[in-house]
Amino acid sequence: MQSYQPWCHGNITRSKAEDLLSKAARDGSFLIRDSESIQGAYALCVLYQNCVHTYRILPNEDKKISVQASEGVPIRFFSTLPELVEAYYNPNIGLVTHLQYPVQREEDADGEQESNNLPPQLPPRNIATNDVKDNDPKSSEQVCKSLSDTFLKRLQHMDLSTVPEEHQMAIQEYFRTSICLDVEQVQNGDAYLPGLKKLTMAICKNLNSEVSRILPALEVFHQTLDQQISAGIGKVPKQMSAKSYQSVSLRLEQLTKLLYSIEDKAKSAMFDSVGNEGCHRKSLIPTVTFEVKQESLGISTKMFLKVDVEGGKLYFKKAKDGPEEKYFTQNKILQLVKSQKVFKLVIVLETEKEKILRKEFVFDNTKKREGFCQLLQQMKNKHSEKPEPDMITVFIGTWNMGSAGPPHNLRSWFQCKGQGKTRDDTADHIPHDLYVIGTQEDPLSDREWAETVKSVLTKVTNIRFKQVVINTLWNIRIVVLVKPEHENRISHVFSNCVKTGIANTLGNKGAVGVSFMFNGTSFGFVNSHLTSGSEKKLRRNQNYTNILRFLNLGDKKLNPFDITHRFTHLFWFGDLNYRVEFPSTEAESIVTKIKQQQYHELLSKDQLSLERNEEKVFLHFDEEDITFPPTYRFERDTREKYAYTKAKATGTKYNLPSWCDRVLRKSYPLVHVVCHAYGCTTDIMTSDHSPVFASFEVGVASQFVSKQGPNSTTQGGIQVMNCVATLLTKSKTKFFIEYHSSCLEKTVKTSEGENAEHSDGSIKVWFGNQVELTPIISDPEYLLDQHILICVKSTDSDESYGEGCVALRAAQYCYTEFQITLTHHGEKTGTLTGGIQLHTSEGKPTEKLYDFIKIERDDTVSSKGKSSDTKKSSVIQKHDISNPNYMGVSFQRSNVIDKGWSYSMPPKNHPLAGQGSKESKKGGYDGSTHSPTGKCSNPIDETETRSEMFDNPLYGSMEKITGQGKDQDHQQRDHLSSPEPIIKATEVESDRPPVPIPRNRSCTLSDTKPQAPISTTTRPSVHKKPVVPSRLEGVVPVGRPPLPSKSWLGIPDPQTPKPRDYRDSSELPTKHRQTARPVHLQPHRDAYPEVPKMSRSVK
Repeated sequence: MQSYQPWCHGNITRSKAEDLLSKAARDGSFLIRDSESIQGAYALCVLYQNCVHTYRILPNEDKKISVQASEGVPIRFFSTLPELVEAYYNPNIGLVTHLQYPVQREEDADGEQESNNLPPQLPPRNIATNDVKDNDPKSSEQVCKSLSDTFLKRLQHMDLSTVPEEHQMAIQEYFRTSICLDVEQVQNGDAYLPGLKKLTMAICKNLNSEVSRILPALEVFHQTLDQQISAGIGKVPKQMSAKSYQSVSLRLEQLTKLLYSIEDKAKSAMFDSVGNEGCHRKSLIPTVTFEVKQESLGISTKMFLKVDVEGGKLYFKKAKDGPEEKYFTQNKILQLVKSQKVFKLVIVLETEKEKILRKEFVFDNTKKREGFCQLLQQMKNKHSEKPEPDMITVFIGTWNMGSAGPPHNLRSWFQCKGQGKTRDDTADHIPHDLYVIGTQEDPLSDREWAETVKSVLTKVTNIRFKQVVINTLWNIRIVVLVKPEHENRISHVFSNCVKTGIANTLGNKGAVGVSFMFNGTSFGFVNSHLTSGSEKKLRRNQNYTNILRFLNLGDKKLNPFDITHRFTHLFWFGDLNYRVEFPSTEAESIVTKIKQQQYHELLSKDQLSLERNEEKVFLHFDEEDITFPPTYRFERDTREKYAYTKAKATGTKYNLPSWCDRVLRKSYPLVHVVCHAYGCTTDIMTSDHSPVFASFEVGVASQFVSKQGPNSTTQGGIQVMNCVATLLTKSKTKFFIEYHSSCLEKTVKTSEGENAEHSDGSIKVWFGNQVELTPIISDPEYLLDQHILICVKSTDSDESYGEGCVALRAAQYCYTEFQITLTHHGEKTGTLTGGIQLHTSEGKPTEKLYDFIKIERDDTVSSKGKSSDTKKSSVIQKHDISNPNYMGVSFQRSNVIDKGWSYSMPPKNHPLAGQGSKESKKGGYDGSTHSPTGKCSNPIDETETRSEMFDNPLYGSMEKITGQGKDQDHQQRDHLSSPEPIIKATEVESDRPPVPIPRNRSCTLSDTKPQAPISTTTRPSVHKKPVVPSRLEGVVPVGRPPLPSKSWLGIPDPQTPKPRDYRDSSELPTKHRQTARPVHLQPHRDAYPEVPKMSRSVK
């Protein structure tokens, strides 16, 4: 639209539109927003009788627009939106009520200009183009005359002594006449400026011919340096010389890129020659010796463990400089078991006689033990026989450079040295596989910064890292570097940026993002610089929402999902600018607390933590505990003093010390992510911010090739059943579910669900039919690493009302119930419960590298280092060892945060890998480390001994005593037990749909054992509604569009009981529901425990 219209709200969200209409509270109130499902379409939202009715406005091939109406209503076409709105002010023309009261746009809360980080101020211009009306025939002439006079006056004050006379005349002629032609082009929406093009070609005529003469020689030199000569390189000079009229800027850009490429290839060739042939290249990781203690018969003995990563050996020594008594090769080291209570580590070894040997050692501190474990893990990875890695390490760095160049020494940043959670010195030489560096207020060019980072990494790791991608928005930059060995494993690289500066048009604030595939795992990285100022917290929240909605990365087929659902691993970092909410009078007290390292009280007022706890931003993201001082605002060239005052024309501005620079991440459920470091440097002082680092160990999936033959009859399957969605929306449209995944042959849609309105304002939708999903590969090793993305959509507008994710690993053993949180544009929109069952071909998944390190549950039993036969290793079996990759130990928080999903899983009754079973060591699968405690469809003997598990935030809480207080809750959190196998009928949750039952129609809830009598209180049964044909198949037929969506407003906060959210409590879900049976039948509709009566008939 060319003119401002108060009722046009642009790309606001559906929920925001409903809120605005609810505030208007008058029948006939309306607004128009952009459609979330169809690009170029609109949605007309009308309020009538406390309900929101939504109509689609669709364009046709002739760019005419019309309101999608019901069958029998004539379709009217309009040229513009104002014409359409004017027509529907008249009553009785197809809408539920005629348009009466336009809902005004909300004023931008951040209309004030920011004084920091603005681009250079341009000279004043006396051009009032905004005041010119589009329909004024004299406007074009006025603009041309104003521009011409302004620039000719400026030209008179310029020093033209060095400019040739012919060029002076060409410039003057352009300002007199040709500029008018360019103005007309701009007013018509065309970015092509013929007058300017003609002027630049005339001025650069000689340069153009010189470039044509230089390029062929440079191309020959480039081909000589290039190892793999491309067949198409030689065509470039001919093509360019043939088109002498080609854009000069393009030719100069090609020339510049070519010179850079020549320099890069020459450097690379020299480095490879010197590094590999010219001299002996030292080992990347030198041998490291650890001093430990070994207890035997109550006597503590000093020992030394020498780790040779390059040689693949672990030596045991009694003296540091003495001879090696014994060593084990990396393939004989079966497992590392860490104790939680002390700095103890158990090393499980295999002797020459194929017996299992356990050796227990105590380290000086946790950091030393972690360094030892990382070295051994690096050794296993280096000498692994697997063709593709299943685990990599990722370095994340963020630094606001303060518009100052970097110092010469940046080693501490990339080695995770400084304050906070840091790596041990023994891990200094372990290079990360990926380095992702984000900077803000970066004064360098892309090339200068990339070369600086590469040079530092080469000195630290002795490896010349390869650049994957670099992306810059003004002074916000992100660069991704990778080990040379991984270069061919990266594909599908995308980059994008979003501006969130003044009026969302300036790039001094905003975000840059990149995404790519590492074999079969998707990664996303976002570096953002949000609005500054302690009082602009709400504006920062809006920045986050805008970036979330408009940053376009990842698989384009996942359009219904924002970036928080598109990637297996998403890392979001940068100068987020959230401050601590203390009055300025507390500045000195804050500094004193920082010197005393009393961070807890300050973090309790951290704006980002407070907003996250209220689920306003970064919903379901994780952040490692902060144990380092605030990174802003220091005096430059020192880290001893905070400069928390700043003199301005309007007075003194306070910038209290705050944790502005942060690193957060969000991963799919049941994937391996461990944070090894999170802190800041202390020796990089050129900026008023300190650089922040984070190190992650991340599980990755390989690009799987099926072991099944092409003619194999074994076909895998994924069954999803009993899905019930509870949506927090005012709309009463029909809904369906879409299932997306890279492991599926195609996107699968369900039929329409059956709605039931609740008095708390939510809508419960039953999707009773079982859905069969067909994977492209049925091997369990492939399927267990996959995830199913779920999107609940409306049938009339095809817009998403919530998205979530389910891990197939949850259904590894049997039918499993799940509960996930649905989100849309970063907001919680409801929940989805259901069941999933997985059918795979025969075969066992191989053990992952991250299963090599485990956590010991109980320290009471010790094997004293005695060897035993594999089949008689009873001591090892007594220990309950849980895999830290699914534990979330590194992300434990003092308060319970909704992780967005939980599962009921089979009991942990499978043998532990490397714990007394030789078969499991040679390829068996460790079931205990990959499945949370839950209930399987098979009955469990009540007398069977149950092992305990940790409270795993990835699985949701496992146990809670009803009515216990907060203190009791914290005490019970780490002491969990398996669920009881028998469930009383009276404990079946009344709001949940039934699980599949056998064909017999009796609603008997009895099990193999006697149960308590069933309560006689029942609800009237609801008659089964006739099946309505789905409106989802294909495009909406012409002449019969869907009815408008309808929604209820003004509903108070929930007062009636809702379905239990087991992610917010530690109560075991399976104690309150019927035993799940994976029977593939449609459940009897009358068997639903409770179906609220609907306020209107359902057609």
